[in-house]
Amino acid sequence: MKIALDCMGGDHAPGVNLIGARDLLKENKEIETIFLTGPTELLRKDAAKCGLTDPRIQFVEAPEVVGMEESGAKALRRKKNSSIAVAADLVKRKEAGAMVSAGNTGAAVAAATVKLRLLKGVARAGIASPLPNEYGICNLLDAGANPEAKPSHLLTYAIMGSVYAREVLKVENPHVGMMSNGGEDEKGTTFTKETMVLLRNLVDRGHAPFTLLGNVEGHDLFQTKLDVCLCDGFTGNIVLKSCEATAKAMSKWMKAEFKKNPLRIAGALMGKGAFQAVKDRTNYESYGGSPLLGVNGVVIIAHGGSSALAIKNALRMSAEALKHEINPKIEEMLKTITLPADEPSSEAE
Repeated sequence: MKIALDCMGGDHAPGVNLIGARDLLKENKEIETIFLTGPTELLRKDAAKCGLTDPRIQFVEAPEVVGMEESGAKALRRKKNSSIAVAADLVKRKEAGAMVSAGNTGAAVAAATVKLRLLKGVARAGIASPLPNEYGICNLLDAGANPEAKPSHLLTYAIMGSVYAREVLKVENPHVGMMSNGGEDEKGTTFTKETMVLLRNLVDRGHAPFTLLGNVEGHDLFQTKLDVCLCDGFTGNIVLKSCEATAKAMSKWMKAEFKKNPLRIAGALMGKGAFQAVKDRTNYESYGGSPLLGVNGVVIIAHGGSSALAIKNALRMSAEALKHEINPKIEEMLKTITLPADEPSSEAE
């Protein structure tokens, strides 16, 4: 397995990226190479400082950096030698099987879509962001790659998400739901209703590689046996960021309340183990990143604020996707299903 790591992506680059690579290589002997893209001289110095000396690393010169505030598609055209673009080029040339980036999400999606193209049968790629629930992990799909989706795109997401859940996350029978404002079929927008018609038709023909739950609501993300929650990228990104903000706010409020008197402080100390377990379960660092499903290569998009632990787990996630050959299995499943006609796209909008 060979992985390209965008070392200049993220709020704390390149330090956390190099440490994350160092820590994974110590644990994983199956990885053949991790390509580190960025200004080589800088990366070599920082790698030496953090003790990243594993012979399986290779430095690849990429003198330009895409800022987090830049327009993704425009930056990709203007900065052809950026660390994101060079990482994608390595996958395009088959020198690496996967790429990981905690940098500008728009640029990462654009680079992957334009350079790697899409899998056969896929019209739009989608980001599958993991959310912990009572039964395991629910992947919110799409979490931001395709804001103006069509019903046919979400039908493909349902297939890709369920294949990913079954093959990589080892969910025997993935459960899929459509995000809406009520559980009844008549609830929702024209878009969600048309999507549900396509999903039910697929189930009725016996071609669905999943169990369809129908419409689901916000609480189902955490309380229901739900492995894939479908939505357009605009909705998904809002839901994801709202969940992250709520978790942070709750943590802050709890700490403030516990500090109000000695009795509460004592109670907090007694329950420290339980609080830490919940924190670990809800911490995005534990999951590493979000796979961009539908592109011709494994692409993991990590959080912009990723720590070294998050980068390590994002790299681990990319290795798992390569090991389980997720893309060939998605293509194999799509071959058995007749999807609604749509305009294939190999360029980011």
